[in-house]
Amino acid sequence: MNSFNGLDMGLGNIARLSDAVSRSISAENFNGEKGKGGMATEGTGQDQASNLGQGWKVSPSVWVEGETTLTLAEIDGPGIIQHIWLTCPVENWRSLILRFYWDDEAEPSVEAPFGDFFCNGWCERSLVNSQPISVNPANGFNSYWPMPFRKKAKITIENLNADKTVLFYQVDYALQQIPDDMAYFHAQYRRSNPVEYKDVHTIADGIRGQGHFVGMYLAWQVNNNGWWGEGEVKFYMDGDKEFPTICGTGTEDYFGGAWNWDMNGQYVTYSTPYLGMHQHIKPDGLYKANHRFGMYRWHIMDPIRFKDDLRITIQALGWRSKWKYLPLQDDISSVAFWYQSEPHSTYPQLPDRERLEVI
Repeated sequence: MNSFNGLDMGLGNIARLSDAVSRSISAENFNGEKGKGGMATEGTGQDQASNLGQGWKVSPSVWVEGETTLTLAEIDGPGIIQHIWLTCPVENWRSLILRFYWDDEAEPSVEAPFGDFFCNGWCERSLVNSQPISVNPANGFNSYWPMPFRKKAKITIENLNADKTVLFYQVDYALQQIPDDMAYFHAQYRRSNPVEYKDVHTIADGIRGQGHFVGMYLAWQVNNNGWWGEGEVKFYMDGDKEFPTICGTGTEDYFGGAWNWDMNGQYVTYSTPYLGMHQHIKPDGLYKANHRFGMYRWHIMDPIRFKDDLRITIQALGWRSKWKYLPLQDDISSVAFWYQSEPHSTYPQLPDRERLEVI
């Protein structure tokens, strides 16, 4: 019996043997069964494979019918999801909703639009080169967040549109014992469109239990002229009320930049393992009227740990005349990512299709 359980993978232990069992679910093997991949005789590629037959890419993808929910994966544990790859047409990135359930939960631990989960909330392609999320040409979405489960894992995708869409996907996982101190992966989407005057955008609230916050993605549309990122990110934890325990110094500071991301009078994008301002969509003088930004910050090396509760907010703050701060009313969407012990609190209701839509 090998002592290494196959968790905590990296170059430092890649050579170690383990008794973990590798499996993968895709449209070519819906249940991840051993020796059952590539056996399809019908599917989205059956016409293209008609001269070749079984085993020749007969079922590379699925159709997600309009206004329905499709189960992508259902796995009996114990085990851990180690990698997820997905792709679909860009126009569906805000209208496809991902939900993940652990151990027979009635309510999901992950609930977010497809694009926002992968740091692409604006439905315009933006590449990401980070450790847990990678977005590659053209529209290849990858997640490396470790997602342990003990009894069962279930992944669904809901199509809010009336029309069907094609989806390619693969879920790579290992069946193995999960240590008692491993928590469950969570992600929650929120949108303020617009942020109310002199109010804040809430990134997460109502988190109860023990856990640690591991990062966020923001899709931010600026509705004023001038610099917009003076706002502070605040973490209220374990009973904090009016004032937080952790308070940042400004939006670009929190995402690892400085001085408005301004180099020679231009915003400069970047994508690094743990943080980035990877997307800047400029007005075009015709139909695109606002600057839009995509930003991520992963607390992998510096998780924010909480014992009982957590709330996270960010200010939308710019400048008015005479060097005074101006509370802004911008359009901000966010996905918060964290691990915690179950059960988790009920999430606020996700906005409907029209309120999610990017205009």
